[in-house]
Amino acid sequence: MLQQFREITTFVFDVDGVLTDGGLWLFDDGQQVRRMHIKDGYALQLAVKRGYRVMVISGAKSEAVRLRLTRLGITEVHMGVENKLALLQEYRKANNLVWKEIMYMGDDVPDIEVMMEAGIACAPADAAPEIRKIAAYISPLNGGYGCVRQIIEKVMKLRGDWTQDTSVPSK
Repeated sequence: MLQQFREITTFVFDVDGVLTDGGLWLFDDGQQVRRMHIKDGYALQLAVKRGYRVMVISGAKSEAVRLRLTRLGITEVHMGVENKLALLQEYRKANNLVWKEIMYMGDDVPDIEVMMEAGIACAPADAAPEIRKIAAYISPLNGGYGCVRQIIEKVMKLRGDWTQDTSVPSK
């Protein structure tokens, strides 16, 4: 499994249940608010700085989520996606990637197809049973509570890219 992690150059994440805890705060004006973990944000921006591809694919639409992620340097933020696998297949071909370079973390049934294709399928600890069953790696952390940081850090440490000097790219 460690060798598979060393092959990863591209991180792909679902939003709700992975980057968030899956909960929504509902306000009387109709606004729906999600919560993200600051440590996940640190790892995401560091991965971008180190030259990793980071992509976020969600079936939901949220301008607040898009804004948060683009501020972290992620340019591939796709919201309201009906066919996650088709989008990732296009991205893979356009960037000359092979599946073994791609890690996907999902938490529920809409992620199954993508997880079946990804080089490494990962899940947060509280993912749906169907997802945990097919995941090659299950984080010890729940969605929205640092599971994204945990998997990025794991890959980057294995590749020698997780260093304390965050001002200079390691490669």
